[in-house]
Amino acid sequence: MRKNLLVRSIAAVSGVAMLAALGACGNNEPASGSSNAAGKSASSAEKISGEFQGAGASSQQSAVEAWIASYQAQNPDAKISYNPSGSGAGVSTFLTGATAWAGSDASLSDDEVQQSSKVCASGTAFDVPVYISPIAIVFNLKGVSGKDKHLNLDGETIAKIFDGKITKWNDDAIKQQNPKVDLPDTAITVVHRSDKSGTTKNFLSYVKDVAPDNWSYDLSENWPNEVGQGAKGTDGVINTVSQADGTIGYADASKAGDLGTVAVKVGEKYVPYSAEAAAKVVDASPLDDTAKGDNRVVVKLDHATKADGAYPVVLVSYDVVCPTYKDANTAKFVKSWLTYVISEDGQQVAADNAGSAPMSDTLRAKVTKSIDAIETK
Repeated sequence: MRKNLLVRSIAAVSGVAMLAALGACGNNEPASGSSNAAGKSASSAEKISGEFQGAGASSQQSAVEAWIASYQAQNPDAKISYNPSGSGAGVSTFLTGATAWAGSDASLSDDEVQQSSKVCASGTAFDVPVYISPIAIVFNLKGVSGKDKHLNLDGETIAKIFDGKITKWNDDAIKQQNPKVDLPDTAITVVHRSDKSGTTKNFLSYVKDVAPDNWSYDLSENWPNEVGQGAKGTDGVINTVSQADGTIGYADASKAGDLGTVAVKVGEKYVPYSAEAAAKVVDASPLDDTAKGDNRVVVKLDHATKADGAYPVVLVSYDVVCPTYKDANTAKFVKSWLTYVISEDGQQVAADNAGSAPMSDTLRAKVTKSIDAIETK
């Protein structure tokens, strides 16, 4: 990822107040033809008007803000807001029928898919990837951390730090991997998400896959131990780490800013995060064939990859939508919105404003098939 792209722009749109709740029920016939071909911008589609709201993953926030601004420039009568309430809260809100879509860093559970039958007009909700980004392991350590500065750590050491088994920055396990760094005898303070978070689940999925002997907890969107201190949302973690010496946490890489970050050991090399390195893992990973429900596209990340130059601490963030909505205008918006978001134009907007990795044409083709299943009449 080009670090100079890690900037936030067009942030004003995220503060839009909560809009009218959008219900979801009723059966609709498929529209004639399919949604716009992937790669086309929203300007080539039927113009959308109305008020629409989404909620969910805070990791997507910078990208969603840019998407909204770009989409509304092409559809000036569409008023869109997004509440970065966190993946768990966003899905819960969607399952009440109060939002048109949810953003989530975790794929839907079987129970959530089943619950969605009460919200969707017919069928069940599905999730498709829209945002691919490395998860940065960020730290604040006087004299060591700073923008573009890295510490080398392997998966076992990362697991032990976040489980409270390594408590000092000059621990031998850290020193051996960073022989040229003057590490202080400073206590390590772990900072983790306090809310239900798909970023947590993605980060811990990496830890569990690469260091199973040092991470015994069940995988969840909730932080599993009593180590360190919690902070709400991506911004909460970044702010807490930024304010205190000796802290370490994890967050979407778009928010890493001037903090130090960890270069993760893959094979015999240490790899710093970048969009390109994250994309290598996603493209090499299969789809999860255990994901139940129609139209779902869920990536099963290969965290234990040995691929040269791959960065394995990655999140694939999804948009959760219904195949049918009570209100035909909501269905048209959702179909148009997703078509734009996953288009080459939309993915480049996210890359430019959030430093994310644009999805490959192969993955885009799979997502487009699911989007085409949304009924708009």
